[in-house]
Amino acid sequence: MARVWVRSAGLLLGALADALLGDPRRGHPVALFGRAAAALEARCYADRRSAGALHAAVLVGGAAGLGVLAERVTAGRPVAGAALTGLVTWAVLGGSSLAGHGAALARELDAGDLAAARARLPSLCGRDPAALDAAGMARAGTESMAENTSDAVVAPLLWGAVAGMPGLLAYRAVNTLDAMVGYRSPRYRHFGWASARLDDVVNLAPARVSALLFSGLAPLVGGSPRRALDAWRRDGPAHPSPNAGPVEAAAAGALGVTLGGRTVYPHGVEERPRLGAGPPPGPADLARAARLSRLVGLAASALAPALAAALASWAGRAGRLRGPQAASASVFQNISS
Repeated sequence: MARVWVRSAGLLLGALADALLGDPRRGHPVALFGRAAAALEARCYADRRSAGALHAAVLVGGAAGLGVLAERVTAGRPVAGAALTGLVTWAVLGGSSLAGHGAALARELDAGDLAAARARLPSLCGRDPAALDAAGMARAGTESMAENTSDAVVAPLLWGAVAGMPGLLAYRAVNTLDAMVGYRSPRYRHFGWASARLDDVVNLAPARVSALLFSGLAPLVGGSPRRALDAWRRDGPAHPSPNAGPVEAAAAGALGVTLGGRTVYPHGVEERPRLGAGPPPGPADLARAARLSRLVGLAASALAPALAAALASWAGRAGRLRGPQAASASVFQNISS
């Protein structure tokens, strides 16, 4: 019975800590991992896919191994297990800071303080703020709110539900590496390929769960579930990312705005497809996107513990069913011999 609630309780504790405390102020584990990844890259970089695959395997494998060790250390101690799972969950989540930055950016844009908005934008996305006007920053912020709600909230919670602390740490390692090297720039076109593809794989299911949550919760920000689902179905597949497409399209439909268009990154310019139908997002829409992000995070914080409990209960029943079967097989073997 303890196994059923340890992971669920830990996920709830971590989600609550993120909501109340935000990101750790000093020594953030993700920042520490990023420094380790950069140091390893400096030693093993080569313009080859094999070098990038080794880089990703060492870092993701190390993160997963740390999670396995943590679960072994707390095995048989449910309170310690729940507490450590909560601590790890808090460390890998970014929902509170994400929504806070989105809401603050909306206020700065609404007040016409473009200097403050440009200073804040890098906290939300990797686009060049100097190349963006107020409308461009509103659009960038809205798109980032959608994609990062999936990447920084829904996905880690779901991986935590399925695979506990190893799942939480390995997922955050994959997603961080994608943010660091998963670009189509000359330096990372080959070296970052493995990290980018791995990030695509681990986010396939979470992105679609996120799109469903954006759609279902649309009425709470004045939107329509039907418009969100229609935008996801119609426009999502046109996006170059198999996972950003569904969540950004569903968010655009939920908010009743149009996303996409010319997108300027430090490594170059990309022309993104049109997502949704309606006017471009303004500061008020960005504020609604921040509220929707918080709502999706709350829903995922309830969904993940329920999923963890269901999986643990199913595993327990499966184990009890295998027990009598194994015993019968042993008796049969004894009789036969």
